[in-house]
Amino acid sequence: MPAPSKRKPAADPHRSLRAVTVENPFYSRAHSGDRTNPRVIPAIINIKESAITMLYSRGRLDDAQLAAASKFRALWEAVCRGTRAIDYGREPVDGGKRADPISERQMHAADQLRRVRPLLGEQGYWLVSRICGEGYSLGEVVRPGSSKRAKLNAADDLRSCLDTLCELWGIATRR
Repeated sequence: MPAPSKRKPAADPHRSLRAVTVENPFYSRAHSGDRTNPRVIPAIINIKESAITMLYSRGRLDDAQLAAASKFRALWEAVCRGTRAIDYGREPVDGGKRADPISERQMHAADQLRRVRPLLGEQGYWLVSRICGEGYSLGEVVRPGSSKRAKLNAADDLRSCLDTLCELWGIATRR
């Protein structure tokens, strides 16, 4: 029979749900002194949802790097997942115009990503787009069978790329 674990169940690193405090989306400055209107609220997050949330929950990323990764992910999803094909077989309606398959939001997101690419370089942009945009883990980004050092190098490169994005977008870092 194995010895009982000395770890607390809440601190188990293999659990996929963790309690965190997040900003209250319904917070109102007009009622800031009210007890029923807190600035932050407790929430439960799935840390295995992406590599970014996993790294953040383990303290490897700070708040600014998380914000930069989330912004990159939102831009990436706006560009990659929002396009639709033109339906040429659809009957035109009198006075109606064809819908533009690319929206203003998608063009703005593509322009933002186009500005990011030269700052990060090809390798950095590839790393950030794989992990933040497409949701790959660090183990999937490095070659299969690579050493732990390769994963740590990839994590260091990701952090430096996210710091560059923080500077570009004016997000405060811990320095």
